[in-house]
Order: sequence, then C-alpha cells, then structure tokens
Amino acid sequence: MRMAFVGLMALPLAACAGANGQGPETPPAASSEGPCRNDGLDRFVGQKASAELGAELLQASGAKTLRWGAPGMAMTMDFRPDRLTVSYDEAMVVTSARCG
Repeated sequence: MRMAFVGLMALPLAACAGANGQGPETPPAASSEGPCRNDGLDRFVGQKASAELGAELLQASGAKTLRWGAPGMAMTMDFRPDRLTVSYDEAMVVTSARCG
C-alpha cells in the first residue's frame, strides 16, 4: 500500500520533466552597456512631465524605452541598458531621469 502511494506521488513530478531530461536554457547575461546615456539628463529635472517631454528625454538619452515612475509607484529593480526611467512628483514635475 505504501509503495503504491509513493508511486502515485512521484507520477506528477515525472510529468514535469522534459523529454530529454534537461531544464530550460539559461538566458544570456544582460550587458551592462547599452544605448541609454545619463549625460545631460539633469536639465530635465524640474520640468513638467508630458508626452512631449518624454519624447525629448528619449532623444537626449538614446534609450529605446521610457518608463514613467509615479509617486509611490512600485517598480521592478531589473536593469535594462536600453531603458530610461523618469520619476515625477505629485505635481507632475520630473524629479529624476536615469538609465536602467
């Protein structure tokens, strides 16, 4: 009886194994260098956040994507060398602009 129970417990685990027994491939390590540049982004601090300002920020930084950070908003801590993160306060005034 105990062997039958142990066999039934192992069945779902066996179903999780791949056909060749290997797990998923490890993704390549992210490069620490990318198209986004922090140089000169301080000039945007203090300006009102808007779609137009976002376009200017993308052009000035060379980033491929823009992420707006609202006050108190939770954001992932992953680093992406092609992303610009722009934080703003309750008055929609930019408080920081940085790559990653």
